[in-house]
Amino acid sequence: MEVNIYAVVGAVGTVCAVVFGYIGYSSGSKKENKAEGKEDGELKSNMKYLVRRVDDILLEQRDTNKSISELTERLTRVEESAKQAHKRIDSLEVKEHV
Repeated sequence: MEVNIYAVVGAVGTVCAVVFGYIGYSSGSKKENKAEGKEDGELKSNMKYLVRRVDDILLEQRDTNKSISELTERLTRVEESAKQAHKRIDSLEVKEHV
């Protein structure tokens, strides 16, 4: 029984190719998973940062709205006071001309 050396070398080469191919695929898959995990972590971190910033902006907006409301109320009071002052000035001018 003669064993053809070419057939044995071919079979060993095929087995080695399959084994090395699987090792390469496994290594590449691990690197891809690590890279994807890193990207997901960065994305989640950025999303948390954005959520915090939006919350801060909403708080600032509430404070601004409150300040605007207070200023509007004060402006109304000043306008009423000015109106009363003008009435008094007008009445003094009328008395002066009489």
